[in-house]
Formats: sequence, structure tokens, C-alpha cells
Amino acid sequence: MKQRLKALLMSPKVLGLLLVINAVGTLYGYIWYIDQLMITPPQFLIFVPDSPTASLFFCIVLFLWLLNRRSGLIEALAAVTLIKYGIWAVVMNAGAGFAGDELNWQNYMLIVSHGAMAVQALLYLPFYHIRRWHLTVAAVWTVHNDMIDYMYNVYPWVSPYLLDGIHHIGYFTFWLSLLSIGLIYVLHVRRQPVDVPS
Repeated sequence: MKQRLKALLMSPKVLGLLLVINAVGTLYGYIWYIDQLMITPPQFLIFVPDSPTASLFFCIVLFLWLLNRRSGLIEALAAVTLIKYGIWAVVMNAGAGFAGDELNWQNYMLIVSHGAMAVQALLYLPFYHIRRWHLTVAAVWTVHNDMIDYMYNVYPWVSPYLLDGIHHIGYFTFWLSLLSIGLIYVLHVRRQPVDVPS
């Protein structure tokens, strides 16, 4: 059963379908951020569109796999950020509803699609070739992104119902980053051989 699932997940048809789905989601995500990007200082632009950048990393991973190539560094960036921002968006949208905001179809679509981001990161965990140095670079990128977001107030826009607790959100986001990094380390990286640059 495990071998069948692995073969299915890595079949060109499934990888191609996932690439198309993630590419569409990535494009939608960047469009969603346009208004915020328009008022963001240029030096912070790369740090603003968090979820679409995470799915872009995964698109690159899928594209490379279809070419029978791989990049452990991009796989590490995809794995960590898909889990982090997948969970983050689910919590923020659900949290807005609990805080009294009226959720619409877009909120529910974001909950489902971002939940799927985290799930696909975990589903493909056995196929990654992530070394310790790959994860170290991904960790620096991810935590640095948190610092930029919440020190310079370029975090993703959230419901007005949550703005009073933005410092708590920043705190939650930081620990969510560490959790995501830790998950990839515990479930995958520590089982790998000693680092060999790749």
C-alpha cells in the first residue's frame, strides 16, 4: 500500500496536476497581495506575499521533479513555508470568525486551500532530499521574514477584528515558524546522512 501511494504521488500525471493547481493558486495569491504591495516600501516587497511565495517554492520543486532534477534548498524552503503559512492562514481566517467577523466564501476557500498547502508538504516529506544546511538556510529565511513582517509592519493584512492583537499574532507566527522548522528536522532531516553539499 505504501509503495502504491508513493508511486501515485510521484507519477508525472499527479505531479503535473499539482503543478497546475499550485501555479494557479500562486498567481491568485500574488494578485490578492497587489493592494498591499502597492503601498509597501521597495526593500520589503519580497517579504510581503508569504503564502504565494511558499507555493511558488513548491511549484519549482514539482517542476524540477518532472525533469528528474531536484534542489534540496528549494525543497527545504517549500516544506517549511508550506506548513507555516498553510497553518497560519487557517488560524487567521478561523480566528477572525471566532472574533466576530463575518466569514464569506473567500475565507472558507482560503481555509481549505491553505490547509491543503500544509497537507501536501507533509505528504511529500519522504521524497525530499533536505540536508541540515538546506534547513538552516530555510530557517534563517523564515524567521527573518517574521522579523521584517512584525518589526516593520508589513505582515499580511488580517481581519480588522484581529488587529488589536497583532503583537500576539506576531508572537504566534514566530513560534509557528520554529514548529514548522522543527517538524521538518524531526520527521526528515535528522534521519538523513551527514551533510554532503548538493
